[in-house]
Amino acid sequence: MAAAAAAALAAADSPPAMPQAAGAGGPTARRDFYWLRSFLAGGIAGCCAKTTVAPLDRVKVLLQAHNHHYKHLGVFSTLRAVPQKEGYLGLYKGNGAMMIRIFPYGAIQFMAFEHYKMLITTKLGISGHVHRLMAGSMAGVSFFTFGTLKSVGLSYAPTLLGRPSSDNPNVLVLKTHINLLCGGVAGAIAQTISYPFDVTRRRMQLGTVLPEFEKCLTMRETMKYVYGHHGIRKGLYRGLSLNYIRCIPSQAVAFTTYELMKQFFHLN
Repeated sequence: MAAAAAAALAAADSPPAMPQAAGAGGPTARRDFYWLRSFLAGGIAGCCAKTTVAPLDRVKVLLQAHNHHYKHLGVFSTLRAVPQKEGYLGLYKGNGAMMIRIFPYGAIQFMAFEHYKMLITTKLGISGHVHRLMAGSMAGVSFFTFGTLKSVGLSYAPTLLGRPSSDNPNVLVLKTHINLLCGGVAGAIAQTISYPFDVTRRRMQLGTVLPEFEKCLTMRETMKYVYGHHGIRKGLYRGLSLNYIRCIPSQAVAFTTYELMKQFFHLN
């Protein structure tokens, strides 16, 4: 059982084998179809993830813009108030335009991770946690965390946590509820690590409207100022709890949908 699990895990991390072409298209046509399927899988995953948290994004925009209907309310009271004033579709206002932006973004991000992982394995001969770290750092901080959780889970508890892929029985994939859990944990860890940099970036972007004594020119100066005047909890990590509410389900849905789409489009 251990040997079979190891073989299946190795197959899951190895680049997908290209099917032999039949007919005039040849290998190039098959390869093009592979990248098209991969593009669609990533795009669909991104759209599903963004749609999941669309109501929270709408509330965030309303509160940030100090909308006169909702400016006196908090996050959860606004979530209740919007359907009363605008109907339930009001929580998804603008989501169609968001899909146009997020589809290519999600597609390229997921494709980039798979491509970098394959490239690092085939060209540099590096595999395991190292190649996931390198590929994940180039494509997005949560890819490494999710890939590591998936790898460790399938290595130590393949029967409990995994199942054969529907498009390739030789490849082990996580069960759906485990996928959701790993995706949520990956999103939470990635957000926790990167959040101080996000706070710093946003503060620098708002530099023109800040008082003169609060303006900082460099990232280091800005981070030092925020930490010195507001500390860690109320400064560098201010608003993290709301970000968790948005990020954890979003990442859970993104990774789970992508894993399902990989099977649907025969990418394993």
